Amino acid sequence: MNFGGKQLFTILLVVGLVISLTVVATLYGSRPAPVNKAEIAQKEQIKRGEYLVTIGGCNDCHTPWIMGPKGPEPDMSRALSGHPQQFKIEQPARPQSKEWLWAGAPTNTAFSGPWGVSFAANLTPDRNTGTGIWTPEIFRNTIRNGRHWGVSRPLLPPMPWSNYRKMTDEDLNAVMAYIRTLKPIENQVPQPLPPA
Repeated sequence: MNFGGKQLFTILLVVGLVISLTVVATLYGSRPAPVNKAEIAQKEQIKRGEYLVTIGGCNDCHTPWIMGPKGPEPDMSRALSGHPQQFKIEQPARPQSKEWLWAGAPTNTAFSGPWGVSFAANLTPDRNTGTGIWTPEIFRNTIRNGRHWGVSRPLLPPMPWSNYRKMTDEDLNAVMAYIRTLKPIENQVPQPLPPA
């Protein structure tokens, strides 16, 4: 085979181009997409918050309960939305005997005892009736100080804030990060009622 100058140049040009494209494709085409470390950390924080909300039993009181096929269960369509505003309670319960100290509403979101009546708060990120305008600092202070908004009225039984106050800042921030991912539910929870 005898190639002329132009033909040899064309062949070498094509071979060079093929090799160059192969090298470029190998070096750049097989690279994984850039890792967004902040996004990964946020997803891990939210996952941790969901875990803490689950093992902390937050849905036990802050999610209204309904009667399911196997008995009472949390209504997860209203997850962490607190005591339903349409379920009016106007006075503390009166236990029928001295063996009972406190009582709970059928929704498991209102509790009556020597402290009066307490209502589980709306923890969803609704801006008007929930935690939508809370900062992580307000949330941490609420839990650590046992006071609504961190400085206001006391958190009432059965809220176990004295246990939760021992959580780390990292854990409380994770809970807040998870709460912010929930569906905002407009639900104005009533203020506590004084003892009878």
